[in-house]
Amino acid sequence: MKKLAVVTGSNRGIGLETAKQLAQKDLTVILTARDSKAGQGLVEDFKKKKLDFHFHQLDVTNSQSIASLIKFTEKEFGRLDILVNNAGIFPDQTWSTEVLKTEIETVREAMETNVYGPMQLCQWAVPLMRKNQYGRIVNVSSGMGQLSDMEGGSIAYRTSKTALNVLTRVLAKELVGENILVNSVCPGWVRTEMGGSNAERSVEKGAETLVWLATLPDSSPSGGFFRDKKPIEW
Repeated sequence: MKKLAVVTGSNRGIGLETAKQLAQKDLTVILTARDSKAGQGLVEDFKKKKLDFHFHQLDVTNSQSIASLIKFTEKEFGRLDILVNNAGIFPDQTWSTEVLKTEIETVREAMETNVYGPMQLCQWAVPLMRKNQYGRIVNVSSGMGQLSDMEGGSIAYRTSKTALNVLTRVLAKELVGENILVNSVCPGWVRTEMGGSNAERSVEKGAETLVWLATLPDSSPSGGFFRDKKPIEW
């Protein structure tokens, strides 16, 4: 039976490219986005290319929306094998905005989307993965969340990505021996709406390690942080 992947925030950028590459590997992919019209349009285009795509609306800041997605997945497919927590925001005013000039609400906004959303998705997805004794969870983090290389500015985004890495580590430890692998990934500086046109990487290159982690064979690493398919420091 074909494996099924859910990719959050997959209507553009790295998420869209990850979804496409997974489908090209003969996986069934559920594309998600807040904008149903845009998401449905993309799915129809992919189906014309004989790729196995489906769409479900998702707002990762809404608990009911998260529950609806996973319930749909279980009802329609009876499984969920891969979860790519890609949806994320950069709410800081600029990349260099200082802590002392950042509204606390900006940090809350980052945490809501970049941490609480992925956490709730994991809470819903893991029981479904356990039914088939298989799961791959990929949390899309950033080098800006590395404590080993922490700099100034962007406190909301940095805090949320560091916290997402904590989620990766804790969940991986709690799932040891269950063949549900949980890893974080830094895609690098990618030419997306968030990364900007001056970024050094294409979306194809940015998605490469996400797809690799999403399709790891059994007994592969779990609880790691990766860039370019290689471990990096926390």
